[in-house]
Order: sequence, then structure tokens, then C-alpha cells
Amino acid sequence: MNTFYFIAALSVIFAILVISAKNPVHSILYLILTFFTFTVHYILLNAQFLAIVNFIVYMGAILVLFLYTLMLMNLNKESEPVKTNLVKIAAVIGGGCFLVTIVAALKTFTGSVPVVLKDTNLGLVKNLGKTLFNEYLLPFEISSVLLLSAMVGAVLLATKDPKPTA
Repeated sequence: MNTFYFIAALSVIFAILVISAKNPVHSILYLILTFFTFTVHYILLNAQFLAIVNFIVYMGAILVLFLYTLMLMNLNKESEPVKTNLVKIAAVIGGGCFLVTIVAALKTFTGSVPVVLKDTNLGLVKNLGKTLFNEYLLPFEISSVLLLSAMVGAVLLATKDPKPTA
């Protein structure tokens, strides 16, 4: 159980570093570390499939996309807009609400009993595949058709119409 608390503390520290980093590239690198600690949590919870999906999809694809987008935006100090007093007041109110939530959560915190899995096969890919392709086959196929239609729609919207030659 100490491993869980250690990884949880690292998750919180890295998440705080994500929002407090001055450099956006450092913020994304801290986000990668935060997602890595989530992957470790999934492994500790015996959810290997979620751990692999989190590692490949979020750390491998989405964060690389964030990094490339950030580099293409070419953020400079000169082009950064000056924040108004209203934005600063909203930030203080949001931070105060967050502080109240953290204090309330710490006041209600009690020790927990370790969870012992009765079924050691819980969270394995084999069981997920059996459930997905037996009980939920129709919703799975409907969602795949919806995703395919969304992808085709995005490609059609992104392509430019050829200019008619007359």
C-alpha cells in the first residue's frame, strides 16, 4: 500500500508542476510524467490493458501532438496578451475554491482497508475481449461506424474543393 501512496504523491506533485511551470514545453513534459504515474496506478490495480492503452495512446500520441502543436504555435513573450484584473480575480476565486475542496477532503480523510481481489483474472485483456465481443458487440460496431463516419467527415471538410477550370 505504501507504493500506491508514493505513486499517488508523485501524481499530485507532477500535476501541480504541469499547471505551475512557466515554460509550456516543461508543462507538457510534466504531463507526460503525470500520465506515466497513471500507468503505474493501472498496473497496481491489475488493469494491464488500460495501462498499455494509456501508455500508447496518451503518452505516445496525444502528448506528442500537444508538443508539436505547441512548437508550431511559436509562443513568444512579446505576443502574450496582458491579463486583465478580471482574469486575475477569477484565478484567485478558482484557487480559493480548490483550496477549500482540498481542506474538506483532508478533513474527511480516514484510513482505508486494502482491497484484495477475489478474482485474479479481473482486468485482463482476455476477459475484456470476451465481454466486448459477446455482450457488447452491437454497441461496439455502432461506435466503430460512428467513428468512421466522423473521420470521413473530417477529411471531407479539410479538403479544399478544386477550382473549376472554365
